[in-house]
Amino acid sequence: MPKSEVTPNSPSVNKSVSAKPSSVELHIPIKILSNETATGSNTPSGNIHFREQKGDFQRLRTMMNSLLIVLFFALPFISIDGRQAILLDISQQQFFFFGITLWPQDFTLLAWIFIAAAFSLFFITVFWGRVWCGYLCPQTAWTFIYVWIETRIEGSSNKRKQLDKAPWSSSKLGKRSTKHLLWGLAALLTGCGFISYFIPARELYIDIFTGNASFWVTSWVWFFAICTYLNAGWMREQMCLHCCPYSRFQAVMFDANTKTVTYDAKRGESRGPRKRKQETNLRESNLGDCVDCNLCVEVCPTGIDIRNGLQYECINCGACVDACNETMLKFDYKQNLIGYMSENDLKGVNYSYWRSPRFLGYGAAVVIMLVVIGLDLNSRSEIQLNVIRDRQSLYRETTDNKIENTYQLKIRNKTQDTKQYQLAVDSEMPFSLIADPIITLAAGEQVDYPVTVLADKDAIQSGRKMIQFSVTDVKQPSQQVSQETGFFSP
Repeated sequence: MPKSEVTPNSPSVNKSVSAKPSSVELHIPIKILSNETATGSNTPSGNIHFREQKGDFQRLRTMMNSLLIVLFFALPFISIDGRQAILLDISQQQFFFFGITLWPQDFTLLAWIFIAAAFSLFFITVFWGRVWCGYLCPQTAWTFIYVWIETRIEGSSNKRKQLDKAPWSSSKLGKRSTKHLLWGLAALLTGCGFISYFIPARELYIDIFTGNASFWVTSWVWFFAICTYLNAGWMREQMCLHCCPYSRFQAVMFDANTKTVTYDAKRGESRGPRKRKQETNLRESNLGDCVDCNLCVEVCPTGIDIRNGLQYECINCGACVDACNETMLKFDYKQNLIGYMSENDLKGVNYSYWRSPRFLGYGAAVVIMLVVIGLDLNSRSEIQLNVIRDRQSLYRETTDNKIENTYQLKIRNKTQDTKQYQLAVDSEMPFSLIADPIITLAAGEQVDYPVTVLADKDAIQSGRKMIQFSVTDVKQPSQQVSQETGFFSP
């Protein structure tokens, strides 16, 4: 609903206006709120300056956002076995994840993880709506960091709006310069934090701030720094309103049991101002519990009025819930006029999630994906083998009546430890391997190992026979990989 549209419950409509047309209506002014007045946060420049709010949900949001940010910057500095815990080494085509080394052949595992994460998000959405956006989304976390910096320098939301309207002066220039300088520093640190997942973190930060980083590393760091500066500093709610795809399809996962930030219109309407300690019979005065303080709008990061009903712009951060509960406490009214409620909660209907098709469907999908990830991890081999036949000749006959075929074995050690492997050739017929059966590979090393397979000409049939090469870890025989290939004889 457009913010300037007047609804039957809007405080902008005089309640004494009759529903039937008459000449009296012409003498009673009906004030339609402008977009700026309706939101209470917009400025002529289009920026939304929302108020800082304290409360239980804001403490939870701050804790969750802080945990996200700390993990984002700290994880690259954690070492396991002398190696960065999480490192996507594109140049070496290796992905290190807490002691596990993943190669391009293992990226199906990452696909399963992303699919499981998506279904987990859908599963949570069935319960709590767009709560991910309010408490764990990086866009929200960095937006609140930038707003915190802005508030420390330019003051409260009212002072920031006044500063937007004020003419340029040395004071305004100084505040804006300081703000954008700190925004830029935060953006640069964020760019370094992101690239540190691709380049060793301890080297990256030193090289960037000393100017010793390569051109491409510097370019990528500044690219993500500029993106952060624009997204969190300038676009802010525009990312949530227009760019985020989740806001567009999250409503299809809702049902009557989904708890979202909701205004209890039955209890709150008709809204209107009143004195804090005024003893008023609300029924006789046609007033609900909503005192029309407009704080729920002023604290909203996306500038919406939750009293207009469920809107896709709402990120479920709970700021309006804390603001309304604070007001209800001052007026000695029951809390949660705005709260995390479902449609069935408002109707007083008891429900069971076990009967919800979405609950069962998304829950089953999450369980299936976790099982698939477990099976994929369990079947993942630490050895990679690729057998390539000699393409110059099918076979060779020796002077002692032997037939030999030549192969090139590409063997990779996918672990981060030096390993010894034993080579063998398996077949129903008597074949012998002409090569050293023990090979030692360093961590992550791949070698091209030429081998020759020999057989007596009289002991094998002519044509093509199938043989199987196997590579086994000497210390861990359970780690074995094999591949079939053909052996040719005249």
